[in-house]
Amino acid sequence: MNISTTRSDVALWFAGEAPDRLVHDGVRYRVTDMPTKLYDEPMFTHELITHPPRQFVGWRFQATDGVGTTHMFEVLRDAAGRWVLGRVYD
Repeated sequence: MNISTTRSDVALWFAGEAPDRLVHDGVRYRVTDMPTKLYDEPMFTHELITHPPRQFVGWRFQATDGVGTTHMFEVLRDAAGRWVLGRVYD
């Protein structure tokens, strides 16, 4: 398995509240599984806090291009509110 880490911009379209399509490096992909929300949790919390606050940071999903090539993508929201590619799993 190949894992690529990047921070390149992507275009992301939604169906309802979940990602449906993605364009990365000029290639259009369709989401072909159920997207999973990604959250960031604080590294340190007091021992009495049983449910630390989580912040939504992006999505992980499988997507397939027009010729049948499939990848697993992690798409994150940057500080400016743009969608960027975090990782691609081949």
